[in-house]
Amino acid sequence: MKKVFEPRIVAFLCNWCAYSGADLAGVSRLKYPPNVVPIRVMCSGRVDPQFVLEAFREGADGVFIGGCHTPSDCHYVNGNFKTYKRKIVMDRMLEQIGINPRRLRLEWVSASEGKKFAEVMDEFIAEVRKLGPVPRMKEGER
Repeated sequence: MKKVFEPRIVAFLCNWCAYSGADLAGVSRLKYPPNVVPIRVMCSGRVDPQFVLEAFREGADGVFIGGCHTPSDCHYVNGNFKTYKRKIVMDRMLEQIGINPRRLRLEWVSASEGKKFAEVMDEFIAEVRKLGPVPRMKEGER
């Protein structure tokens, strides 16, 4: 019997919305795969590109960034706009180092959208599962 690949996902979730949406999904007993390691950050704008690279370096097959409901609804005014701009740069950077940019996903999830959070995680995990494991660098290539 062939073993099914189960991706490891690191999720950086804004404290005010996306993290609360994930919490609501759990409290509401909404089902989504347990492949996600949530990391609470105060704002999506605080997710440094180095955090994303480190997640991949440490074995993540996908990285999810969750911010407030819409870019203009950020609790810190322009954090989501900063994240959106960084996502564009990070996509190019990942491509240059041989990681498919579809392995990095950015979504806006409000605190009341537990169902949306569960659906987005299902979709993202399914997409990363299709992509397969991240090609790992050999020790001397770092």
